[in-house]
Amino acid sequence: MAKICQITGKTAMGGNNVSHSKRRTKRTFDVNLHTKRFFNEDTKEWVTLKVSAAGIKTISKKGLTVALKEAKEKGYIN
Repeated sequence: MAKICQITGKTAMGGNNVSHSKRRTKRTFDVNLHTKRFFNEDTKEWVTLKVSAAGIKTISKKGLTVALKEAKEKGYIN
């Protein structure tokens, strides 16, 4: 599965390692992903999601059902 948050849609981004002599080499900044289970109160079942730390905060703030609905509308979840 790709390195993408299923709630916020965050993906890995590219950049440079910069040495002391200012030489630049390519690198990637990966997303802070966690595989986490959430209990959906509406359907009374567990949902396993691959979410970033920001995605966990979003679920805590808005609630699981609202966050899942918004993610489906934006196309992050099938």
